[in-house]
Amino acid sequence: MPRPGELVDRFVARLIDGVILGVAYGIIYAIFSAMFLRGFRYSTGEWLLFWIFASIVISVVWVGYFAYLESTRGATIGKQVMKLKVVGPDGVANPTLEQAVRRNFWLAANLLNIIPIIGAVLSFLASVAAVVMIAVGINGDPQRRQAWHDKFAGGTQVLKVG
Repeated sequence: MPRPGELVDRFVARLIDGVILGVAYGIIYAIFSAMFLRGFRYSTGEWLLFWIFASIVISVVWVGYFAYLESTRGATIGKQVMKLKVVGPDGVANPTLEQAVRRNFWLAANLLNIIPIIGAVLSFLASVAAVVMIAVGINGDPQRRQAWHDKFAGGTQVLKVG
C-alpha cells in the first residue's frame, strides 16, 4: 500500500522540476529580452513591458507544468524520478486539472514581479513564505503529509509509489 510522500523526497522532486523549469525560464527570459530590450540602454517602458510579459508567461508555464502533469500523469518529472504520485481527494485517481491548479496556485507569486521596484522582493518573500508553510504543514501531519496547498485543492495527497 502506498504511504505518504516524505518531505525530503518531495523537496528533491521539486528541485528536479525547478532545474527543468529553470532552463525554460532562461529561454523565456532570452526571448523576451530580445523582443523588448534593444541596444545598450533601456527605457523604463522597455523594462516594464519586459517584466510584465515575462512574469505572466513564466507564471503560466510554472503553474501549467505542475497542474498539467499532475492532472494527466499524476506526477511531474521530478515526482516520477522520486517515485511519487499526486492523487485526488479520493486517494486513488489523479487530481482534476482544477485541483492541480489550486494545489500549485502559490507558484503564481511570480506575478508580483509586475510591480515596479519592489515586485521582485514581494515575489521572493511570498514564495519563501509559501514553501515554509508547506514544509511545516507536511511535517506537522505525520498521517497524511498534507499541507495547506493540498487542503486548498480539496484534499490532494502525494504518495510514495515505489
